[in-house]
Formats: sequence, structure tokens, C-alpha cells
Amino acid sequence: MLLQAASGLRRGVAMVAAVMAYLAGWNYLACALFITFDIVARNFFGFSSRATVEVTGYALACGIAWGLAHTLAARAHIRVDVLVNRFPVGIRAPLHLFSLLLLGGFALFIAWAAYSLYDESALFDAHDNSALRIPMVIPQGIWMVGIFAFVTMVAVLLLESLLALLAGQPERLDGLLASRSIDDEAAEALDALKMAQP
Repeated sequence: MLLQAASGLRRGVAMVAAVMAYLAGWNYLACALFITFDIVARNFFGFSSRATVEVTGYALACGIAWGLAHTLAARAHIRVDVLVNRFPVGIRAPLHLFSLLLLGGFALFIAWAAYSLYDESALFDAHDNSALRIPMVIPQGIWMVGIFAFVTMVAVLLLESLLALLAGQPERLDGLLASRSIDDEAAEALDALKMAQP
């Protein structure tokens, strides 16, 4: 019962993370359009936004942060696991859990640093030194939301994985945390191909 509740919680957080990742993707498209517009306007019409670097820098940083949780849920983070995949699932599952625990510690450190930075900018009413004078709490706050979503995704994965291990289901834990196999990649490619067909 607890394991099912944890699984439902993880799926809910993963759905929110997927929406955030889609927004991050559209954000990158907006950055590309903005940069293109600025280049064309500067070369052919003699004017510029004068804030392209600042705005797109913030947008790219926020997009990366907003994509982290979905990337973890989709098991798409780059991993070096040549040795781990050769172990039997009974050994592999606790190792996956340990690596997620280390990732969680790192994510918590980043979240603490993100909040400290945001809090300091709010305290001093910091603005960037571009022509727009953007209050730093805006991009830092958006970036911090992405980092907090990542921490939340790690936490719900840790909860479900720990419950699966305690319930004697290492295969379930392995399915949650193991890197994607060639079969997983092929299935995703076939699904994308089906969606692309009219």
C-alpha cells in the first residue's frame, strides 16, 4: 500500500517535471528566435535590444534547471555504468539507491546555494547591470524553482526505491533507477516514429 502511494506520488511529480521540461524546450526556442531577431535587426536595421546576452543567459540557465527533474524521471542523465550493469540485480539495486542518495545530497547542496543566492539578491535589491536593470530575484527565483523540482524528484524516487528494496522488489528499483537499455531507446524511437506519421 505504501509502495503504491509512493509510486503515485512519483508519477505525479514526474508529470509536473515533464510540463516544466516542455516549457524549458519552448524557452530555448524563444531564445533562438530572440538571438536571430537581434542579429538581423543589428545587421540590417541598425538597432539592437542591448540585452540579448543577459536575457538569453538567464533563460538558458533557467531552462537547464527546469529540465533536470524530467531528465532524472526519464532516466536520461548521462551515466558511466560499465561495471554496474554486469552485476546481478540483487547487488545492482542497492548500488543504484546509493548513487541516487549521493545525487540527492548534491542536489540539496545546490538548492541551499540557490536559495542563499536568491535571498541575498532580495536582501540587497540586486539588479543586473544591463540596460534592462532586471531585478536578480526574477531569474534566480525561476532558476531556484527548477532546482527545487529536481530535489523533489530525487526525494520521491528515493522514497519509492527504498520501499521497493524493503519490500523485496529489487527489479522494480532497477527499473526505476537503472540507465536506459538499448531496448528502451529503440522503443522510444519507434514511438516517436509512430507519432510523426500522419
